[in-house]
Amino acid sequence: MKPFVHILGSELVASKIDLMPTLVASIRENYQKTLDAIAASARKAGRDPDSVRLVVVTKLQPIEVVEAAIEAGAKVLGENYPEEAVQKITELKSQTSVKPSQFAVEWHIIGHVQSRKARLVAEHFALFQSLDSLKLAERVDHFAAEFDRVLPILLEFNVGDEESKSGWFASDETHWTDLLNDVNAVASLTHLQVRGLMTMPPLFTEPEAARPYFQRLRRLRDFLAKRVPQIEWRELSMGTSADYTVAVEEGATLVRVGQAIVGARPRRGD
Repeated sequence: MKPFVHILGSELVASKIDLMPTLVASIRENYQKTLDAIAASARKAGRDPDSVRLVVVTKLQPIEVVEAAIEAGAKVLGENYPEEAVQKITELKSQTSVKPSQFAVEWHIIGHVQSRKARLVAEHFALFQSLDSLKLAERVDHFAAEFDRVLPILLEFNVGDEESKSGWFASDETHWTDLLNDVNAVASLTHLQVRGLMTMPPLFTEPEAARPYFQRLRRLRDFLAKRVPQIEWRELSMGTSADYTVAVEEGATLVRVGQAIVGARPRRGD
């Protein structure tokens, strides 16, 4: 939220009206509705609702919205841009108004990461959901070693054959064996821990249209589990505000929901 500006005499005084309680209440209501929808979809598929984690996407949202999401109960926050996310992490930690216990949230990177941002990812995040190339994996592994940590990651696959999307191309199931060299190479990196797969399918107006893409990612997970058995492959990150209920029915363990919880995001640069 942008500050309100008041003119008092000749002075320009910027002050932020405290709308936090209202904002927190709104986000809390949306958050609970989303959790309820996840639980219903999980039960419909014969799954335990607790097997699905909700990632609240806060990319491009101002710090007030991020703080409100935390106060509303969000446990996992998803960001696309490492520098923006680190700035938020740092600013929130400096605010005495936020209780220390509220920093038990996990921060995930869910968007394409440029190689030059690899150090930030290796240092600050609990899960790198969108690792999309062997070259980037090797760079992140290098920095994770510097920080003496093992960084959990998901491998991003492009199951819709969209040139605009990141990830290893995996729409043609007859060519999945071609992916094994890179997958094994990433799995061998000692400071990365592969936990599963992630995808961003084509955007449809009807959630049901995304189902074949979620099914394809699940089949790819099963294919890799047989051929790279040293990895647990327990995570499937798929589904957004537009289609997360279908994703849960098809086995998602992480769903990434932003606008349905925190509202429309500002355009970058606003």
